[in-house]
Amino acid sequence: MLTLAASLLGFAAWLAVGSRLYYDRVQHDDYASFRAELAQATAPTGPTNPANPNQLLAFGTPVAVLSIPEIGLNAVVLEGTTSEVLEGGPGHLRDTSMPGQAGVSEILGRRAAYGAPFARLSSLRPGAIITVTTGQGVTRYRVLDVRRAGDVVPPLTPGKGRLILATADGPPFAPTGVLRVDADTVSAPQPAPAMVVSAADLSPSELSLGTEPIAWVAVVLWGQALVLAAVGISWLRSRWGRWQAWTVAVPVLGYLGLEVADQVTRLLPNLM
Repeated sequence: MLTLAASLLGFAAWLAVGSRLYYDRVQHDDYASFRAELAQATAPTGPTNPANPNQLLAFGTPVAVLSIPEIGLNAVVLEGTTSEVLEGGPGHLRDTSMPGQAGVSEILGRRAAYGAPFARLSSLRPGAIITVTTGQGVTRYRVLDVRRAGDVVPPLTPGKGRLILATADGPPFAPTGVLRVDADTVSAPQPAPAMVVSAADLSPSELSLGTEPIAWVAVVLWGQALVLAAVGISWLRSRWGRWQAWTVAVPVLGYLGLEVADQVTRLLPNLM
């Protein structure tokens, strides 16, 4: 019972505090690697791997840097929009154009957990400037407005590029819908390569508010390890004594509890 209670508390602590640390570490590492790719002109400019055009970009590959001064956001955008990818930062929806290119590009981001990069998206005002840096250069967008379900989608002027930013709407940890921000290019958009990923190629886990049912496998396996560790610690307590057993238990159960918490979050909506 103590282990179960600690796991539930650990899950809450992970969402509120620990997930932010994970987000910061991924962003730090990906910013360094993407900066090097920009300097070497090897950053991806399309849906395929620059080193192998026949291979799609791996999930989590850095593709852009998104900057929105009005809400204090500067984040590396990753390829893919599964719950796992969005733990590390905003993600590019794979069946849309890359950020900065002609056509419609959509980026999804979390509102509450894992750094909450899009927490203040709803406060963006029309006219606010959004900057996207990619392997093709720097593109500036001007915000049109905030849009919710049922609102009219602004028409896109031919030859322009549109950026759509999407996150959860409603209470922070109980999303009721999707909030989107539409922004059109101020300068000429970058040319876009042929699309090789269609909406039919996306899994349900990549869509807005999607979840990852496959995470149940990891939850069960890590949960079993947690139960076995709890049983082992109980046995050690009868042999070693209370304080000696807890000296071993705290790091072991803590690590396993965090692994369970991380996998459980992937069962939750990816925009949360």
